[in-house]
Amino acid sequence: MKISQDIRRRHGGNQEEIEEGMAQKSKEFTAAGNRVYLPLAD
Repeated sequence: MKISQDIRRRHGGNQEEIEEGMAQKSKEFTAAGNRVYLPLAD
């Protein structure tokens, strides 16, 4: 997945930092409404 690749690239493969990055992305996803397809902006 692109998100996983971005996090690995950003944090250099350190497992602890990768997990922290994935947790952050999870929070962002939840804040956006847990929807994969978001409505288009006008």
